[in-house]
Amino acid sequence: MSKVAAIQMASGPNVKANLAEAEKLIKIAVQQGAELVVLPENFAIMGMAETDKVKIAEQPGSGLLQDYLTQQAIKNNIWLVGGTIPIQSEEEGKVYAACMLHNPQGELVARYDKIHLFDVTIGDNNESYTESETISPGRELVVVDTPFGKLGLAVCYDLRFPELFRALVDKGMEICALPSAFTSLTGKVHWESLLRARAIENLCFMIAADQGGYHVGGRETHGDSMIIDPWGLILNRLPHGTGVVIADIDTAKLEHTRKMFPALEHKRFSCSFS
Repeated sequence: MSKVAAIQMASGPNVKANLAEAEKLIKIAVQQGAELVVLPENFAIMGMAETDKVKIAEQPGSGLLQDYLTQQAIKNNIWLVGGTIPIQSEEEGKVYAACMLHNPQGELVARYDKIHLFDVTIGDNNESYTESETISPGRELVVVDTPFGKLGLAVCYDLRFPELFRALVDKGMEICALPSAFTSLTGKVHWESLLRARAIENLCFMIAADQGGYHVGGRETHGDSMIIDPWGLILNRLPHGTGVVIADIDTAKLEHTRKMFPALEHKRFSCSFS
């Protein structure tokens, strides 16, 4: 049995202020016993424009944001999923939305680059997003052995693509960390349903850390960060505001659920992801 935490915040364009807020929330999570902490997507910056993140992009292995994640993991003796930070891409003017996993020694254990990019227009007011203008898509799935179980990484818009999660399960995933910045419009109708569906169909835990609130650039994110068990039950959630969601991850419960209800063994179609 291990305690895990999802952090919810409403990041803005001031990187130092965002890092200070994240540090405060990580400390609260650790004080409540969290051994694995998940930060939301874009925790370090939600800029006035999409290009703002490109301006602070870092080379792999070097930079303020990467050093921050290393230091927080060591300082708090935790496994830390660093939401997403901008890492320079080979494409000019673009970054990777990189989700970094550090262990308590501060070592970078894994990096997942967001695969599905949010290029959509939603709502009657034609709210529009084109992540592909500033983000290069990732290509590799990531599942890592941790003391809590096999941890898979996914980010925000990935949630709408069940084949990605089935591919992660095929690689052994038992727990999924999902940093996100889900829009308010889509979150109201889709967020909980999609999270519970991914947990139920893959018989896995979901740790969903969402941005939640109004951002200086005019965007509103949904919040409602939550932790869900393999039966689709919500163990804990934070509907609104900045804060921490804590719950126990019990791998024995996961093993029992998969044995009792062996749907993953009944698959008749293989999942290929490319």
